[in-house]
Amino acid sequence: MNSRRSWLIFSFGSFAYLSAILQRTSLGIAGVAATERYGGSAAVLSSLAVVQLIVYAAAQIPVGVLIDRFGPRRLMLCGTALMVVGQLTLAFAPTITVAVIGRILVGAGDATIFISVIRLINSWFTGRLVPPLSQWMGNIGQLGQVLSAVPLAWVLHISGWTAAFCSAASVAAVALVVIVIAIRDRPGESTEPAGEATLSSALAQLRQAFKRPGTQLGFWSHYVTQSSGTVFSLLWGFPFMVYGLGYPPSFAAAMLTVIVGAGMVFGPVLGVLTARHPLHRSNIVLGIVTAIGIAWAVVLLWPTEPPVWLIVLLLVVIGVGGPGSLIGFDFARTFNPQRSLGSANGVVNVGGFTASFVMMYLIGLILDVVNNARVAQGSAGDLYALDAFRVAFAVQYLVIGLGVVFLLRARRKTRRQLSLDQGITVAPLWVALSRAWQRRSRRR
Repeated sequence: MNSRRSWLIFSFGSFAYLSAILQRTSLGIAGVAATERYGGSAAVLSSLAVVQLIVYAAAQIPVGVLIDRFGPRRLMLCGTALMVVGQLTLAFAPTITVAVIGRILVGAGDATIFISVIRLINSWFTGRLVPPLSQWMGNIGQLGQVLSAVPLAWVLHISGWTAAFCSAASVAAVALVVIVIAIRDRPGESTEPAGEATLSSALAQLRQAFKRPGTQLGFWSHYVTQSSGTVFSLLWGFPFMVYGLGYPPSFAAAMLTVIVGAGMVFGPVLGVLTARHPLHRSNIVLGIVTAIGIAWAVVLLWPTEPPVWLIVLLLVVIGVGGPGSLIGFDFARTFNPQRSLGSANGVVNVGGFTASFVMMYLIGLILDVVNNARVAQGSAGDLYALDAFRVAFAVQYLVIGLGVVFLLRARRKTRRQLSLDQGITVAPLWVALSRAWQRRSRRR
């Protein structure tokens, strides 16, 4: 444990996750090219990303059971192989139907990687190293989005659709070789038992985990914080910037890296705040959601084309939602016993992706409705007009707003349970801030 071999396993596992993020986000810079290649409506285009996220979300809990039964290495091998096949299918897909099949395979493969690498970290490391390593693994993985936004976008621009997705598949193929050669489930001296979870016991643990208010609070925290950035980076941000704002494709692709940079900068800050103020983690989540809502409101209500600095600010704010969503897993850890933590984490991880694929599809649908209305009035069609995006992106307030309502409900139930079980009463935020200020004043 915590050996040189452990660090190699961490490095190789993080590379596998980086590759998975590259495959996941590769369509984000290809939205315009997909429209030109396959034609069709915005709703049809959004189906490419939506089905991928539906498969990813639906697979989380089953994958957790399979990891317990067969180990993370086998799941990573199968998942990475699926991503290679999926990207090659997309590279040569002659129709939108075949392309959707390719993205389904990518989503199924991607679903195996994150929680497998988390399991590897828990098996190869111990003590205080585990939490920061999990966070750094996430940060390293997000560099895959940078690869899709810059070099992959360049390949797409220079060599076209097939070459770009074959290049992405080649990175997954390298990751597959690395997993075969280097990844092992646990150290040879490990006494960690190889679980043999049955379907009935897994479902029982899932039901127990989902009934806990703390797990529900984690689900809705993940739901409201992650979705806006995911929708923007995976599909609609690139067409919005290229067509709606008139940015050159290379500049728009580079702008997507701002989301990654913001997450890497603010992630450690959120980690410290979460550790220092565990009773007010939901306030941190609500603060992030409020900031996202304000940033989008300013952009969507700007009377003319929003300036570049405002778009950068928007990307920074929605980028904070990525590490903010990890607070949901901290709720799962706090309010669930170890034996059902896998099921609880699976439930939480479904939250943000559920909101994401709902918003992705609705945005595409609204773009089609606005464009059809424009054509019916005798105007020229303009599917990705800035005014159409203003209407379509506003659907986030409906989807995320609903999540905030359920988050507040889950928080109330969680605090009631905390009071009954441990006698802890959570004071309102203004009271907690006032007490902190008084303590600081007395120390001075």
